[in-house]
Amino acid sequence: MSRQPRQLAMEFRSHGGRRAGAGRKPASARPPVHHIKRPVLVGRDPCHVTLRIRPGVPSLRCQPFLREFRASLREVCERDHFRVCHYSIQRDHLHLVVEAAGKESLGRGMKSVATRLARAVNRVFDRKGHVLFGRYHLRALRTPREVRNALAYVLLNVRKHWRQRNGVAPPVRLDAASSGEWFDGWSRPPPGTRRLGSREVAQSRTWLLCEGWRRHGLIDPVEVPGSRNQANGAA
Repeated sequence: MSRQPRQLAMEFRSHGGRRAGAGRKPASARPPVHHIKRPVLVGRDPCHVTLRIRPGVPSLRCQPFLREFRASLREVCERDHFRVCHYSIQRDHLHLVVEAAGKESLGRGMKSVATRLARAVNRVFDRKGHVLFGRYHLRALRTPREVRNALAYVLLNVRKHWRQRNGVAPPVRLDAASSGEWFDGWSRPPPGTRRLGSREVAQSRTWLLCEGWRRHGLIDPVEVPGSRNQANGAA
């Protein structure tokens, strides 16, 4: 009895296209910002900018660096239609709230800030080499609520990190590593507020950063950014 021939299925393997898990793995849990398309900017919209520092650099929250950074920032906080209006310095990153007339003004201004930041880090810590970890992260702020949230996030950022580390709201006091002493939008002055020396941040000019955000209430120094109830610091 003859056997019927059996047709075999042919499998074609593809080595192209997108595959889950393919590609180079990130070098850290928080990979740097690479060359991505920036949002369209208009002069009326302030921006929240974050600069990250390379691993291995000592904490930036020390008095020698703060003095050096403030001196450098005074020279570049307002130039060529670019203004640094608010900032806070954390251990390995910085937050800025800036105003710029457009994409080119922002690029030139941030290049100047980044260069002076890197030089200040290398001078204070007696080191050489690159300082920044990837490109800066940018978010355009287009509504009063976005601006209000960004201001609270930047000026009270140290409270957010404290809560993450300790699980409780931190003591209420001015963050000495921020521009909080020059901020006029507190609902009540935080303990430790002082105005010594010359101003290292520029006066804001856009409606959103001057007046618009106030529609959603002044900022209470007891708030913890990112919590469900910022007014009392609860999670």
